[in-house]
Amino acid sequence: MGVGSPEYILLLRKPQTDRSRGYADLPVVKSKQEYTRAHWQVHGHCGGSAMTCTEASFLRDVKDHVLEVIRDDGVYRHIRLRKPHTSCYHFDLITWPGYLCYCGDMGTYVFERATDMFGFFRSHRRDFPERGLPINPRYWSEKLVSTDCNGQHPGSAIEFDPEKFTRVINEYRISWMRSLKQRGATKAQRRDLWEEVDHGILGVLDSSDRAQIAAYDFVSTVKVRRHGDGWAPHDFEYEYSFVDLFEHHFTRYTTHFIWCCYALAWGIQKYDDAKADLAAKEVA
Repeated sequence: MGVGSPEYILLLRKPQTDRSRGYADLPVVKSKQEYTRAHWQVHGHCGGSAMTCTEASFLRDVKDHVLEVIRDDGVYRHIRLRKPHTSCYHFDLITWPGYLCYCGDMGTYVFERATDMFGFFRSHRRDFPERGLPINPRYWSEKLVSTDCNGQHPGSAIEFDPEKFTRVINEYRISWMRSLKQRGATKAQRRDLWEEVDHGILGVLDSSDRAQIAAYDFVSTVKVRRHGDGWAPHDFEYEYSFVDLFEHHFTRYTTHFIWCCYALAWGIQKYDDAKADLAAKEVA
């Protein structure tokens, strides 16, 4: 590199499958075709990003995955799904009485509900057979007892939604502009209030806590001089704040958690299909 240019060293470490050996025997392979720039951006943020995980995008991610049954002993199970010779988008489902642990390329989540957690997650498929991969993030997230983190942020299935926050703030602002116009405020006064919100609230969206606190604390007074028949000009003061802002929720489920939900539904379905195929062969 040239003089004065920053230098970066990227270290990647993958724990070996056989820990008695001194290297990772399953190489990490992520080609440009299967692991796009968008995928790198998703993995670069703890808990997800602004990208949306859909059933179609999930199925593209796992289209070459193969099921491996590591343990199948009643409610004690350990299954793995991954594309051979790569760890890209791999995941394991591990169950024991009352619990299910999802772990893999998109994080780790532990659920607690029923003795047989495969049965618990199957129920949604049974109740909504017309859906492709029926998931219920809201209900399933209530059964979470543990989530992972990347060492920088606490684990969570939800994250701040800046788009939703901006939409609600703008709804308030538009209402204020109409109110001020009816009350005789000048264009300059309306513009000042609009820009005050821009700079003080929307301008700090990079910090979700700071933006929300600023919105709750926001109070702006606009003084309007009004004239009337038979009385001298008088200054009226109008106060604007985000009244009842607490009634709104500015969160969304993370991309990683939605991906996990699809993985649960799909992985259990693959396991059930494999069991059914095996039973059919035994009968034949």
